[in-house]
Amino acid sequence: MEERVELGVLRALRLKGRASVADLAIASGAGEADVAEVVAGLVESGGAREMNGNYVMLPPARGRLDALLEAERAGVDAAAVREVYEAFTPINGDFKQLAADWQLRDGEPNDHSDAAYDQAVLDRLGPIHERVTPVVERLSSIVPRLTPYSGRLNTALERVRGGDHSWLLRPLIDSYHTVWFELHEELIGLAGLSREAEAASGRAE
Repeated sequence: MEERVELGVLRALRLKGRASVADLAIASGAGEADVAEVVAGLVESGGAREMNGNYVMLPPARGRLDALLEAERAGVDAAAVREVYEAFTPINGDFKQLAADWQLRDGEPNDHSDAAYDQAVLDRLGPIHERVTPVVERLSSIVPRLTPYSGRLNTALERVRGGDHSWLLRPLIDSYHTVWFELHEELIGLAGLSREAEAASGRAE
């Protein structure tokens, strides 16, 4: 199995915590047959276990993932990645504010009874998407493994625009926030940073 496919599947499984073959295929951009081959090997080697159609990574696979990520970072232009991260950071701040405004209104949970308020928040998503798209494309040119992120964000955006607002922030599906969070994790790792340090600086969600 090609290491890039293996890395994509392992990384997606680690980020999601629990995922099906179909979920992992979407996240990694690999075909479902290739994903099934990887997860079958993980189960056989003790690197993952199957739970009701989903897979969970176990410690033996984490070492393999860490080694593959380290090898990937070694072959990446670190300065270029940091430039992408710096471009992403202010957009990330705006998306975090959008998410907060969707969830809270005047310091209280938003009950979504005010359609005009909700629409005003949603109207900010398109411009944020337009700003982040070239950043994601630039990152994908540096690390081709990350190419699926652009399509995943597009899909979530279209579903939100189609009226299913659960695709904005809902966890456990490939919502806009889920994809954004995973993208941010990838950037943090590729830049040689840690989420803890970024959280302390106020730059991580």
